[in-house]
Amino acid sequence: MIGIAQLMVILDNSIVNIALPSAQADLGFDDAQRQWIITAYALAFGSLLLLGGRLSDLFGRKRAFLTGLVGFAVASILGGLAPGFELLVAARALQGVFGALLAPAALSLLTTTFTSGRERARAFGVFAALAGSGAAIGLLLGGALTQYVDWRWCMYVNAVFAAVAFLGASLLLPAQPVGHRPHLDVTGTLLASAGLFGVVFGFASAETDGWASPVVYGFLAAGVALLVAFVLVQRRVKAPLLPLRVVTNRFRGGSFLTILVLTTGMFGVTLFLAYVLQQVFGFSPLVTGVAFLPMVGGIVLAANTVPATLLPRIGPKPLVVAGMLLGAGGLFWFSFLTPESGYASHVLGPLLMIGLGMGTAMSTSINTATFGVEPGDAGVASATVNTMQQVGGSVGTALLSSIAGTATAGFAGPPIAAAMYGYTTAFAVAAGLFVVGAVVVGFLIPAGRTSGRTPETSRTDPVGSGLAGTVRDVAGAPVVDATLTLVDTTGRQTGHAVSDDAGAYVLRATPGDHLLVAGAGGRAPHAQRIVLADGLTARADIVLDLVPVGT
Repeated sequence: MIGIAQLMVILDNSIVNIALPSAQADLGFDDAQRQWIITAYALAFGSLLLLGGRLSDLFGRKRAFLTGLVGFAVASILGGLAPGFELLVAARALQGVFGALLAPAALSLLTTTFTSGRERARAFGVFAALAGSGAAIGLLLGGALTQYVDWRWCMYVNAVFAAVAFLGASLLLPAQPVGHRPHLDVTGTLLASAGLFGVVFGFASAETDGWASPVVYGFLAAGVALLVAFVLVQRRVKAPLLPLRVVTNRFRGGSFLTILVLTTGMFGVTLFLAYVLQQVFGFSPLVTGVAFLPMVGGIVLAANTVPATLLPRIGPKPLVVAGMLLGAGGLFWFSFLTPESGYASHVLGPLLMIGLGMGTAMSTSINTATFGVEPGDAGVASATVNTMQQVGGSVGTALLSSIAGTATAGFAGPPIAAAMYGYTTAFAVAAGLFVVGAVVVGFLIPAGRTSGRTPETSRTDPVGSGLAGTVRDVAGAPVVDATLTLVDTTGRQTGHAVSDDAGAYVLRATPGDHLLVAGAGGRAPHAQRIVLADGLTARADIVLDLVPVGT
């Protein structure tokens, strides 16, 4: 049900793209107004994600998830019923508002449910496969609904997804009680929301107004300035909206950057290749969606096999770099397309390369970006992942559309050839972005694994010396009310905690050499040496087996 909810949020943009021509003909709005159907969703979603993530931390992830599902479904039905342009735009903005609550709650539920090992890698593989292939699935579903039913069903279908996810979550997801609730950072919320609004609106305006427009520069400059002020505020407030420890960790920081670059290129693939297939190759909307299936298959295959097998062994760095370079190769291959090219000879191969690269890098980066965060920060870390996706999509659409338009305008030749030249130029630039991103991320992400039984290989957040992790049984189920005690070399107790309903614990202690002792009723005790460094929180995930019968 978490995957279904994420798929619904991701595919919503591409499914609406397919429906736009029919909606425009039905409702009678002009080309200048058309962009607001897309922009209204991106603005609300992108600017409110951090707030939505923190709200899920404060008031409960399951509650936020269910509320987001209901709100998104209602907004989608309103959009499908819209008699005119204004209500359709309002419904899209409302979808963005509830999507900003739903998306980080979904990912944080996954983060706190699957905490380590191959089980976590496999779960995030499924999640990343849906996130990475959602746009292409949206093209397929949108084409089928628009061609055989009505464009309004591209909105109504979200209510079906939401109903299935709501029923599954209500029955299967355990209630996750909220512990200490810090005060909401109002100043940080206003600065982050306004800053993200300025950045997203600036890039969205660039597509229609051009990069030389004062509106574009004004909103981008204001957005950057507000985000800088946001960072300064987060360093000083007691209960920050986005604790800087979430993004300053090099593993997570590199992963956030990877997600930003990947979605920038991904939007370029789905946007421009859809135009090539329909305008140049003459494919129908439905056949266009089918043509993207090899990329979807590549994403699903790679996301569910490569990270689960290799991430626990070699760490994220080689997987992220290899995935981005593979995607760059596919995009560069697309830059050689001509009006005479064929699907089997010039499109199928690059789609498979991009799918395999996206599946490997996206699954690895989402997994790594949410690993090791304290339980109270899971929602905001997940929101940051979704923020990178939305900002990346906005940047990719605006930047690559502007480049394609400029190249097309400067080409002397038939309209189809000129349009193809614009698209291939954009593909080449996207390939370059992937290569630069791979180099930067390669330097930023440390070598080695992010997880392990020893805290030296899993240090995470600079929030004061301490220890965090989970207690589970051999089957992977959480052990509730397990006691965890730290004892220093003199025999003095230095820290104590009890695991919660998710098996998670957090305790604070002084730096130095400690013995961690964990136990629970009917289970064999566990002890291990822990070395805590000053200013760092280490991680130790504990497995407690049942006491053998007869002992």
